[in-house]
Amino acid sequence: MLEDGDFDFERPPARNERELIHDLDLNTLLVAMANGDKFLYDIAKATLMLGLDDPAAIVYRQHILEDCLAHPEVIRELHAIVVDAIEAQRHAWGVWSGYAKRHPSSALSGSVEALKLYVVSLRRLRQLTDDRATLFVSEGLARLFATLKLELDDDYFRAIDEHLQQLKFRNGMVMSVRLGAGTKGIEYVLAPGAAKRTWKDRMRIGGAPSYSFEIHPRDEAGLSAMTELRDRGLNAVANAVRQSTEHIRSFFDRLASELGFYVGCLNLHDRLAEKGEAICTPLPVSWDPPKLAFSDLRDVCLTLRTTGSVVGNDVNANGRQVIMITGANSGGKSTFLRSVGVAQLMMRCGMFVTAGSYLGSVWGGLYTHFIREEDATMTSGKLDEELSRMNWIAEGLTAGSVVLFNESFSATNEREGSEIARQVVHALVESDIRVLFVTHLFDLAESFHVEHHDTTLFLRAERQEEGQRNFKLVEGGPLPTSYGEDVYDRIGDWAPATTGGAV
Repeated sequence: MLEDGDFDFERPPARNERELIHDLDLNTLLVAMANGDKFLYDIAKATLMLGLDDPAAIVYRQHILEDCLAHPEVIRELHAIVVDAIEAQRHAWGVWSGYAKRHPSSALSGSVEALKLYVVSLRRLRQLTDDRATLFVSEGLARLFATLKLELDDDYFRAIDEHLQQLKFRNGMVMSVRLGAGTKGIEYVLAPGAAKRTWKDRMRIGGAPSYSFEIHPRDEAGLSAMTELRDRGLNAVANAVRQSTEHIRSFFDRLASELGFYVGCLNLHDRLAEKGEAICTPLPVSWDPPKLAFSDLRDVCLTLRTTGSVVGNDVNANGRQVIMITGANSGGKSTFLRSVGVAQLMMRCGMFVTAGSYLGSVWGGLYTHFIREEDATMTSGKLDEELSRMNWIAEGLTAGSVVLFNESFSATNEREGSEIARQVVHALVESDIRVLFVTHLFDLAESFHVEHHDTTLFLRAERQEEGQRNFKLVEGGPLPTSYGEDVYDRIGDWAPATTGGAV
Protein backbone atom coordinates (compact mmCIF):
# COMPACT_ATOMS: atom_id res chain seq x y z
CA MET A 1 0.00 0.00 0.00
CA LEU A 2 3.01 2.28 0.40
CA GLU A 3 6.03 2.51 -1.87
CA ASP A 4 8.63 2.95 0.86
CA GLY A 5 7.21 1.30 3.97
CA ASP A 6 4.38 -0.59 5.63
CA PHE A 7 0.95 0.92 6.20
CA ASP A 8 0.40 1.40 9.93
CA PHE A 9 -3.09 0.14 10.67
CA GLU A 10 -2.47 0.67 14.38
CA ARG A 11 -2.16 4.44 14.14
CA PRO A 12 -4.62 6.36 16.31
CA PRO A 13 -7.80 7.20 14.36
CA ALA A 14 -8.55 10.70 13.14
CA ARG A 15 -9.90 12.90 15.92
CA ASN A 16 -13.10 13.51 13.94
CA GLU A 17 -13.61 9.92 12.78
CA ARG A 18 -16.99 9.54 14.48
CA GLU A 19 -18.31 12.79 12.99
CA LEU A 20 -17.17 11.90 9.47
CA ILE A 21 -18.76 8.45 9.63
CA HIS A 22 -22.04 9.92 10.89
CA ASP A 23 -22.29 12.99 8.67
CA LEU A 24 -21.11 11.37 5.43
CA ASP A 25 -22.95 8.06 5.99
CA LEU A 26 -19.63 6.22 5.67
CA ASN A 27 -20.92 3.13 7.44
CA THR A 28 -22.89 2.29 4.28
CA LEU A 29 -19.67 2.39 2.26
CA LEU A 30 -17.71 0.36 4.82
CA VAL A 31 -20.39 -2.33 5.05
CA ALA A 32 -20.34 -2.71 1.26
CA MET A 33 -16.55 -3.07 1.29
CA ALA A 34 -16.59 -5.57 4.14
CA ASN A 35 -19.30 -7.79 2.63
CA GLY A 36 -19.98 -9.29 6.05
CA ASP A 37 -16.33 -9.63 7.12
CA LYS A 38 -15.52 -7.76 10.37
CA PHE A 39 -11.78 -7.79 9.62
CA LEU A 40 -12.32 -6.21 6.19
CA TYR A 41 -14.60 -3.60 7.77
CA ASP A 42 -11.89 -2.54 10.22
CA ILE A 43 -9.24 -2.45 7.49
CA ALA A 44 -11.47 -0.37 5.20
CA LYS A 45 -12.27 2.09 7.98
CA ALA A 46 -8.62 2.51 8.99
CA THR A 47 -7.55 3.10 5.39
CA LEU A 48 -10.37 5.52 4.65
CA MET A 49 -9.67 7.56 7.76
CA LEU A 50 -5.88 7.62 7.27
CA GLY A 51 -5.65 9.01 3.76
CA LEU A 52 -2.50 10.01 1.92
CA ASP A 53 -1.27 13.58 1.53
CA ASP A 54 1.09 13.03 -1.42
CA PRO A 55 -0.47 12.83 -4.92
CA ALA A 56 2.34 10.53 -6.09
CA ALA A 57 1.65 8.08 -3.24
CA ILE A 58 -2.04 8.09 -4.16
CA VAL A 59 -1.27 7.34 -7.81
CA TYR A 60 1.04 4.49 -6.73
CA ARG A 61 -1.86 2.88 -4.86
CA GLN A 62 -4.31 3.59 -7.70
CA HIS A 63 -2.13 1.61 -10.11
CA ILE A 64 -2.23 -1.36 -7.74
CA LEU A 65 -6.02 -1.15 -7.53
CA GLU A 66 -6.28 -1.03 -11.32
CA ASP A 67 -4.21 -4.23 -11.42
CA CYS A 68 -6.55 -5.80 -8.86
CA LEU A 69 -9.63 -4.82 -10.87
CA ALA A 70 -8.08 -6.34 -13.97
CA HIS A 71 -7.42 -9.70 -12.23
CA PRO A 72 -9.77 -9.91 -9.24
CA GLU A 73 -9.77 -13.71 -9.10
CA VAL A 74 -6.00 -13.82 -8.49
CA ILE A 75 -6.17 -11.19 -5.73
CA ARG A 76 -9.01 -13.03 -4.01
CA GLU A 77 -7.07 -16.31 -4.24
CA LEU A 78 -3.96 -14.65 -2.86
CA HIS A 79 -5.96 -13.18 0.01
CA ALA A 80 -7.62 -16.55 0.70
CA ILE A 81 -4.23 -18.28 0.99
CA VAL A 82 -3.08 -15.72 3.53
CA VAL A 83 -6.29 -15.85 5.57
CA ASP A 84 -6.26 -19.66 5.56
CA ALA A 85 -2.71 -19.61 6.91
CA ILE A 86 -3.65 -17.27 9.76
CA GLU A 87 -6.78 -19.24 10.67
CA ALA A 88 -4.98 -22.61 10.56
CA GLN A 89 -2.19 -21.32 12.78
CA ARG A 90 -4.67 -19.74 15.23
CA HIS A 91 -6.53 -23.02 15.55
CA ALA A 92 -3.35 -25.07 15.97
CA TRP A 93 -1.85 -22.71 18.53
CA GLY A 94 -5.08 -22.74 20.51
CA VAL A 95 -4.48 -26.43 21.21
CA TRP A 96 -0.92 -25.87 22.49
CA SER A 97 -1.13 -22.45 24.13
CA GLY A 98 -2.19 -23.65 27.58
CA TYR A 99 0.75 -26.05 27.88
CA ALA A 100 3.25 -23.77 26.18
CA LYS A 101 3.11 -21.24 28.98
CA ARG A 102 4.34 -23.88 31.44
CA HIS A 103 6.56 -26.23 29.44
CA PRO A 104 9.25 -25.34 26.86
CA SER A 105 8.74 -28.75 25.25
CA SER A 106 5.08 -27.91 24.62
CA ALA A 107 6.02 -24.45 23.35
CA LEU A 108 8.48 -26.05 20.94
CA SER A 109 5.91 -28.59 19.74
CA GLY A 110 3.30 -25.87 19.21
CA SER A 111 5.72 -23.65 17.27
CA VAL A 112 6.84 -26.57 15.10
CA GLU A 113 3.24 -27.47 14.25
CA ALA A 114 2.47 -23.83 13.40
CA LEU A 115 5.60 -23.65 11.28
CA LYS A 116 4.54 -26.74 9.35
CA LEU A 117 1.18 -25.15 8.58
CA TYR A 118 2.87 -21.94 7.46
CA VAL A 119 5.14 -23.87 5.12
CA VAL A 120 2.08 -25.33 3.38
CA SER A 121 0.73 -21.81 2.79
CA LEU A 122 4.13 -20.50 1.72
CA ARG A 123 4.31 -23.23 -0.91
CA ARG A 124 0.86 -22.17 -2.15
CA LEU A 125 2.10 -18.59 -2.38
CA ARG A 126 5.13 -19.69 -4.35
CA GLN A 127 2.96 -21.72 -6.73
CA LEU A 128 0.60 -18.79 -7.28
CA THR A 129 3.61 -16.56 -7.93
CA ASP A 130 4.99 -18.96 -10.54
CA ASP A 131 1.62 -19.25 -12.27
CA ARG A 132 0.21 -15.71 -12.22
CA ALA A 133 2.86 -13.11 -11.37
CA THR A 134 3.39 -12.04 -14.97
CA LEU A 135 -0.19 -10.77 -15.17
CA PHE A 136 0.54 -7.75 -12.99
CA VAL A 137 2.18 -4.56 -14.17
CA SER A 138 1.80 -2.15 -11.25
CA GLU A 139 4.96 -1.39 -9.33
CA GLY A 140 3.52 -2.50 -6.00
CA LEU A 141 2.22 -5.92 -7.05
CA ALA A 142 5.16 -6.60 -9.36
CA ARG A 143 7.51 -5.96 -6.44
CA LEU A 144 5.45 -8.18 -4.13
CA PHE A 145 5.60 -11.14 -6.50
CA ALA A 146 9.27 -10.57 -7.21
CA THR A 147 9.98 -10.64 -3.47
CA LEU A 148 7.97 -13.83 -3.02
CA LYS A 149 9.83 -15.50 -5.86
CA LEU A 150 13.21 -14.43 -4.49
CA GLU A 151 12.59 -15.28 -0.85
CA LEU A 152 10.54 -18.46 -1.32
CA ASP A 153 13.01 -20.26 -3.55
CA ASP A 154 13.90 -23.95 -3.52
CA ASP A 155 16.83 -23.41 -1.17
CA TYR A 156 14.54 -21.79 1.40
CA PHE A 157 12.10 -24.70 1.43
CA ARG A 158 14.96 -27.22 1.49
CA ALA A 159 16.49 -25.53 4.51
CA ILE A 160 13.24 -25.23 6.41
CA ASP A 161 12.40 -28.88 5.72
CA GLU A 162 15.79 -29.92 7.13
CA HIS A 163 15.21 -27.87 10.28
CA LEU A 164 11.75 -29.36 10.77
CA GLN A 165 13.17 -32.86 10.45
CA GLN A 166 15.86 -32.13 13.03
CA LEU A 167 13.29 -30.65 15.43
CA LYS A 168 11.50 -34.01 15.57
CA PHE A 169 14.49 -35.36 17.60
CA ARG A 170 13.82 -38.87 16.39
CA ASN A 171 17.30 -39.96 17.48
CA GLY A 172 17.07 -38.29 20.84
CA MET A 173 18.77 -35.14 22.08
CA VAL A 174 22.33 -34.32 22.94
CA MET A 175 22.72 -31.56 25.48
CA SER A 176 25.91 -29.89 26.66
CA VAL A 177 26.21 -27.54 29.59
CA ARG A 178 29.00 -25.78 31.46
CA LEU A 179 29.23 -25.37 35.18
CA GLY A 180 29.10 -21.84 36.42
CA ALA A 181 29.29 -20.21 39.81
CA GLY A 182 27.95 -22.39 42.55
CA THR A 183 28.12 -25.37 40.17
CA LYS A 184 25.01 -24.10 38.44
CA GLY A 185 24.54 -25.05 34.80
CA ILE A 186 25.12 -22.34 32.21
CA GLU A 187 25.32 -22.14 28.42
CA TYR A 188 22.92 -24.96 27.65
CA VAL A 189 23.33 -26.20 24.08
CA LEU A 190 20.90 -28.65 22.52
CA ALA A 191 21.47 -30.72 19.37
CA PRO A 192 19.73 -33.66 17.73
CA GLY A 193 21.13 -37.11 18.56
CA ALA A 194 23.39 -38.92 16.14
CA ALA A 195 21.60 -40.29 13.11
CA LYS A 196 23.03 -43.78 13.57
CA ARG A 197 25.10 -45.44 16.33
CA THR A 198 27.72 -48.03 15.37
CA TRP A 199 27.96 -51.45 17.06
CA LYS A 200 31.11 -50.24 18.79
CA ASP A 201 29.17 -47.31 20.25
CA ARG A 202 26.48 -49.64 21.49
CA MET A 203 29.09 -52.02 23.00
CA ARG A 204 31.10 -49.07 24.33
CA ILE A 205 34.27 -50.36 22.69
CA GLY A 206 37.03 -47.83 22.02
CA GLY A 207 36.74 -44.09 21.92
CA ALA A 208 36.89 -41.67 24.82
CA PRO A 209 35.57 -42.90 28.15
CA SER A 210 32.04 -41.78 28.95
CA TYR A 211 30.02 -41.87 32.09
CA SER A 212 26.30 -42.40 32.32
CA PHE A 213 23.59 -43.32 34.76
CA GLU A 214 20.00 -44.39 34.60
CA ILE A 215 17.12 -43.11 36.69
CA HIS A 216 14.91 -45.63 38.31
CA PRO A 217 11.33 -45.47 37.00
CA ARG A 218 10.08 -44.87 40.56
CA ASP A 219 12.53 -42.03 41.25
CA GLU A 220 10.09 -39.14 40.85
CA ALA A 221 12.56 -36.55 42.16
CA GLY A 222 15.19 -37.73 39.69
CA LEU A 223 12.75 -37.68 36.80
CA SER A 224 11.64 -34.18 37.80
CA ALA A 225 15.25 -33.00 37.88
CA MET A 226 15.96 -34.50 34.47
CA THR A 227 12.81 -32.91 33.06
CA GLU A 228 13.93 -29.54 34.39
CA LEU A 229 17.35 -29.95 32.80
CA ARG A 230 15.79 -30.96 29.48
CA ASP A 231 13.42 -27.96 29.57
CA ARG A 232 16.34 -25.63 30.18
CA GLY A 233 18.05 -27.00 27.13
CA LEU A 234 14.86 -26.86 25.09
CA ASN A 235 14.07 -23.30 26.15
CA ALA A 236 16.57 -21.62 23.81
CA VAL A 237 15.49 -23.79 20.89
CA ALA A 238 11.80 -23.19 21.66
CA ASN A 239 12.39 -19.44 21.74
CA ALA A 240 14.26 -19.50 18.44
CA VAL A 241 11.52 -21.50 16.70
CA ARG A 242 8.85 -19.28 18.24
CA GLN A 243 10.59 -16.15 16.92
CA SER A 244 10.81 -17.69 13.46
CA THR A 245 7.13 -18.58 13.59
CA GLU A 246 6.18 -15.09 14.76
CA HIS A 247 8.25 -13.59 11.95
CA ILE A 248 6.27 -15.58 9.38
CA ARG A 249 3.01 -14.81 11.18
CA SER A 250 3.82 -11.10 11.08
CA PHE A 251 4.36 -11.39 7.33
CA PHE A 252 0.99 -13.09 6.86
CA ASP A 253 -0.77 -10.59 9.14
CA ARG A 254 0.67 -7.64 7.23
CA LEU A 255 -0.15 -9.16 3.87
CA ALA A 256 -3.71 -9.99 5.00
CA SER A 257 -4.27 -6.39 6.11
CA GLU A 258 -2.93 -4.73 2.98
CA LEU A 259 -4.61 -7.21 0.64
CA GLY A 260 -7.77 -6.79 2.69
CA PHE A 261 -8.07 -3.18 1.58
CA TYR A 262 -7.96 -4.16 -2.08
CA VAL A 263 -10.41 -7.02 -1.54
CA GLY A 264 -12.73 -4.46 0.05
CA CYS A 265 -12.41 -2.32 -3.06
CA LEU A 266 -13.26 -5.36 -5.19
CA ASN A 267 -16.34 -6.00 -3.06
CA LEU A 268 -17.46 -2.40 -3.52
CA HIS A 269 -16.78 -2.55 -7.25
CA ASP A 270 -18.96 -5.66 -7.53
CA ARG A 271 -21.84 -3.93 -5.74
CA LEU A 272 -21.62 -0.89 -7.99
CA ALA A 273 -21.30 -3.04 -11.13
CA GLU A 274 -24.53 -4.81 -10.20
CA LYS A 275 -26.28 -1.44 -10.41
CA GLY A 276 -24.48 -0.40 -13.57
CA GLU A 277 -22.81 2.54 -11.83
CA ALA A 278 -19.91 4.15 -13.66
CA ILE A 279 -16.66 4.70 -11.79
CA CYS A 280 -13.45 6.51 -12.61
CA THR A 281 -9.93 6.82 -11.24
CA PRO A 282 -9.64 10.33 -9.77
CA LEU A 283 -6.70 12.59 -10.56
CA PRO A 284 -5.06 13.91 -7.37
CA VAL A 285 -3.12 17.17 -7.62
CA SER A 286 -1.29 19.40 -5.16
CA TRP A 287 -3.19 21.90 -3.05
CA ASP A 288 -1.79 25.18 -4.36
CA PRO A 289 -3.85 26.43 -6.09
CA PRO A 290 -6.94 24.60 -4.81
CA LYS A 291 -8.61 22.55 -7.54
CA LEU A 292 -11.88 20.66 -7.74
CA ALA A 293 -13.57 19.66 -10.98
CA PHE A 294 -15.74 16.67 -11.76
CA SER A 295 -18.50 15.40 -14.01
CA ASP A 296 -21.46 13.23 -13.06
CA LEU A 297 -20.35 12.89 -9.44
CA ARG A 298 -22.82 10.83 -7.41
CA ASP A 299 -23.09 10.07 -3.71
CA VAL A 300 -21.78 6.50 -3.53
CA CYS A 301 -23.45 5.86 -0.16
CA LEU A 302 -26.85 6.95 -1.47
CA THR A 303 -26.27 4.73 -4.51
CA LEU A 304 -25.64 1.74 -2.24
CA ARG A 305 -28.75 2.43 -0.16
CA THR A 306 -31.24 2.88 -2.99
CA THR A 307 -32.49 0.63 -5.76
CA GLY A 308 -32.89 3.36 -8.39
CA SER A 309 -30.33 5.54 -10.09
CA VAL A 310 -28.78 8.57 -8.41
CA VAL A 311 -28.45 11.96 -10.06
CA GLY A 312 -24.90 13.20 -10.65
CA ASN A 313 -23.55 16.74 -10.79
CA ASP A 314 -20.95 18.59 -12.86
CA VAL A 315 -18.79 21.25 -11.20
CA ASN A 316 -15.65 23.20 -12.02
CA ALA A 317 -14.44 24.95 -8.87
CA ASN A 318 -10.77 25.26 -9.82
CA GLY A 319 -9.23 28.26 -8.09
CA ARG A 320 -12.30 28.84 -5.89
CA GLN A 321 -11.68 28.56 -2.17
CA VAL A 322 -15.34 28.89 -1.19
CA ILE A 323 -18.30 27.02 -2.68
CA MET A 324 -21.65 28.43 -1.55
CA ILE A 325 -24.62 26.14 -2.17
CA THR A 326 -28.16 27.48 -1.96
CA GLY A 327 -31.53 26.78 -3.51
CA ALA A 328 -34.71 24.83 -3.09
CA ASN A 329 -35.44 22.69 -0.06
CA SER A 330 -35.02 18.96 -0.68
CA GLY A 331 -33.17 19.80 -3.87
CA GLY A 332 -30.09 17.63 -3.31
CA LYS A 333 -27.78 20.13 -1.61
CA SER A 334 -26.85 17.94 1.37
CA THR A 335 -26.47 14.91 -0.91
CA PHE A 336 -24.10 16.92 -3.10
CA LEU A 337 -22.06 17.96 -0.06
CA ARG A 338 -21.73 14.36 1.08
CA SER A 339 -20.81 13.21 -2.43
CA VAL A 340 -17.84 15.60 -2.49
CA GLY A 341 -16.69 14.65 1.01
CA VAL A 342 -16.87 10.90 0.39
CA ALA A 343 -15.22 11.19 -3.04
CA GLN A 344 -12.35 13.13 -1.52
CA LEU A 345 -11.81 10.52 1.18
CA MET A 346 -11.89 7.73 -1.41
CA MET A 347 -9.42 9.57 -3.64
CA ARG A 348 -7.01 10.16 -0.75
CA CYS A 349 -6.79 6.46 0.05
CA GLY A 350 -6.28 5.46 -3.60
CA MET A 351 -9.78 4.28 -4.47
CA PHE A 352 -12.02 4.91 -7.45
CA VAL A 353 -14.98 7.30 -7.22
CA THR A 354 -18.51 7.22 -8.64
CA ALA A 355 -18.12 9.90 -11.28
CA GLY A 356 -17.47 10.34 -14.97
CA SER A 357 -14.28 12.23 -14.15
CA TYR A 358 -12.79 13.68 -10.99
CA LEU A 359 -9.87 16.02 -10.32
CA GLY A 360 -9.13 17.37 -6.88
CA SER A 361 -6.47 18.89 -4.71
CA VAL A 362 -5.26 16.60 -1.94
CA TRP A 363 -6.69 18.15 1.17
CA GLY A 364 -4.76 18.05 4.42
CA GLY A 365 -7.81 17.19 6.50
CA LEU A 366 -11.59 17.00 6.22
CA TYR A 367 -14.06 18.24 8.82
CA THR A 368 -17.84 18.39 8.82
CA HIS A 369 -20.10 20.85 10.61
CA PHE A 370 -23.57 19.49 10.00
CA ILE A 371 -26.77 20.48 11.72
CA ARG A 372 -27.51 18.46 14.87
CA GLU A 373 -30.60 17.69 16.92
CA GLU A 374 -31.40 19.78 19.98
CA ASP A 375 -29.35 18.94 23.08
CA ALA A 376 -31.44 16.25 24.79
CA THR A 377 -30.09 17.17 28.24
CA MET A 378 -31.06 20.82 27.74
CA THR A 379 -27.69 21.88 29.17
CA SER A 380 -27.10 24.15 26.18
CA GLY A 381 -28.99 25.67 23.31
CA LYS A 382 -28.60 24.64 19.72
CA LEU A 383 -26.50 27.67 18.77
CA ASP A 384 -24.21 27.12 21.76
CA GLU A 385 -23.68 23.54 20.61
CA GLU A 386 -22.85 24.68 17.07
CA LEU A 387 -20.35 27.27 18.30
CA SER A 388 -18.73 24.81 20.68
CA ARG A 389 -18.37 22.25 17.89
CA MET A 390 -16.91 24.89 15.56
CA ASN A 391 -14.33 25.75 18.21
CA TRP A 392 -13.38 22.07 18.50
CA ILE A 393 -13.00 21.83 14.72
CA ALA A 394 -10.84 24.97 14.59
CA GLU A 395 -8.41 23.45 17.09
CA GLY A 396 -7.60 20.63 14.65
CA LEU A 397 -7.47 22.55 11.39
CA THR A 398 -4.30 23.08 9.43
CA ALA A 399 -3.62 24.92 6.18
CA GLY A 400 -4.96 22.94 3.24
CA SER A 401 -7.87 21.46 5.17
CA VAL A 402 -11.52 21.55 4.12
CA VAL A 403 -14.66 22.15 6.15
CA LEU A 404 -18.10 21.07 4.93
CA PHE A 405 -20.91 23.13 6.45
CA ASN A 406 -24.51 21.94 6.23
CA GLU A 407 -27.15 24.43 7.42
CA SER A 408 -24.76 25.68 10.08
CA PHE A 409 -25.58 28.61 12.40
CA SER A 410 -29.25 28.57 11.42
CA ALA A 411 -30.43 28.07 15.01
CA THR A 412 -30.72 31.82 15.51
CA ASN A 413 -32.22 34.62 13.44
CA GLU A 414 -31.15 35.36 9.86
CA ARG A 415 -29.05 38.40 10.67
CA GLU A 416 -27.14 36.94 13.61
CA GLY A 417 -26.61 33.55 11.97
CA SER A 418 -25.32 35.16 8.78
CA GLU A 419 -22.89 37.37 10.67
CA ILE A 420 -21.48 34.45 12.67
CA ALA A 421 -21.09 32.35 9.53
CA ARG A 422 -19.47 35.23 7.65
CA GLN A 423 -16.81 35.72 10.29
CA VAL A 424 -16.12 32.00 10.50
CA VAL A 425 -15.75 31.61 6.72
CA HIS A 426 -13.52 34.70 6.43
CA ALA A 427 -11.24 33.38 9.18
CA LEU A 428 -10.99 29.98 7.50
CA VAL A 429 -10.20 31.45 4.08
CA GLU A 430 -7.47 33.62 5.59
CA SER A 431 -5.97 30.43 7.06
CA ASP A 432 -5.85 28.76 3.63
CA ILE A 433 -8.77 26.43 4.32
CA ARG A 434 -11.36 25.55 1.71
CA VAL A 435 -15.06 25.88 2.59
CA LEU A 436 -18.16 24.23 1.11
CA PHE A 437 -21.26 25.75 2.66
CA VAL A 438 -24.88 24.64 2.22
CA THR A 439 -27.11 27.36 3.59
CA HIS A 440 -30.58 28.93 3.57
CA LEU A 441 -29.19 32.14 5.05
CA PHE A 442 -29.79 34.55 2.17
CA ASP A 443 -27.97 37.40 3.94
CA LEU A 444 -24.82 35.24 4.16
CA ALA A 445 -24.96 33.95 0.59
CA GLU A 446 -25.85 37.32 -0.94
CA SER A 447 -23.01 39.13 0.88
CA PHE A 448 -20.50 36.66 -0.55
CA HIS A 449 -22.10 37.00 -3.97
CA VAL A 450 -21.62 40.76 -3.87
CA GLU A 451 -18.24 40.97 -2.15
CA HIS A 452 -16.44 37.78 -3.19
CA HIS A 453 -17.95 36.88 -6.52
CA ASP A 454 -14.57 36.18 -8.16
CA THR A 455 -13.27 33.82 -5.45
CA THR A 456 -16.52 32.01 -4.60
CA LEU A 457 -18.41 29.48 -6.70
CA PHE A 458 -22.17 29.70 -6.29
CA LEU A 459 -24.28 26.61 -6.88
CA ARG A 460 -28.05 26.46 -6.68
CA ALA A 461 -30.42 23.51 -6.37
CA GLU A 462 -32.90 23.72 -9.23
CA ARG A 463 -36.67 23.93 -8.87
CA GLN A 464 -38.81 23.17 -11.87
CA GLU A 465 -41.87 25.18 -12.78
CA GLU A 466 -44.38 23.05 -10.92
CA GLY A 467 -42.19 22.57 -7.88
CA GLN A 468 -40.54 19.27 -8.82
CA ARG A 469 -36.90 18.66 -7.95
CA ASN A 470 -34.44 17.15 -10.39
CA PHE A 471 -31.65 17.16 -7.75
CA LYS A 472 -29.26 18.91 -10.12
CA LEU A 473 -27.09 21.79 -8.98
CA VAL A 474 -26.29 24.57 -11.44
CA GLU A 475 -24.13 27.64 -11.19
CA GLY A 476 -26.19 30.56 -10.01
CA GLY A 477 -26.39 33.19 -7.33
CA PRO A 478 -28.59 32.91 -4.26
CA LEU A 479 -32.33 33.61 -4.39
CA PRO A 480 -34.31 35.19 -1.54
CA THR A 481 -36.49 32.06 -1.27
CA SER A 482 -35.89 28.37 -0.74
CA TYR A 483 -39.42 27.52 -1.85
CA GLY A 484 -40.37 26.28 1.58
CA GLU A 485 -43.99 26.30 0.47
CA ASP A 486 -43.23 23.25 -1.66
CA VAL A 487 -42.31 21.32 1.45
CA TYR A 488 -45.39 22.63 3.22
CA ASP A 489 -47.57 21.53 0.33
CA ARG A 490 -46.08 18.02 0.44
CA ILE A 491 -46.73 17.82 4.17
CA GLY A 492 -50.25 19.07 3.63
CA ASP A 493 -50.95 16.23 1.23
CA TRP A 494 -50.77 13.66 4.00
CA ALA A 495 -51.56 15.71 7.12
CA PRO A 496 -54.76 14.56 8.88
CA ALA A 497 -57.81 16.77 8.51
CA THR A 498 -58.69 18.97 11.49
CA THR A 499 -61.96 20.24 12.76
CA GLY A 500 -62.96 23.16 14.88
CA GLY A 501 -60.99 25.88 13.17
CA ALA A 502 -57.83 26.54 11.21
CA VAL A 503 -54.46 25.21 12.22
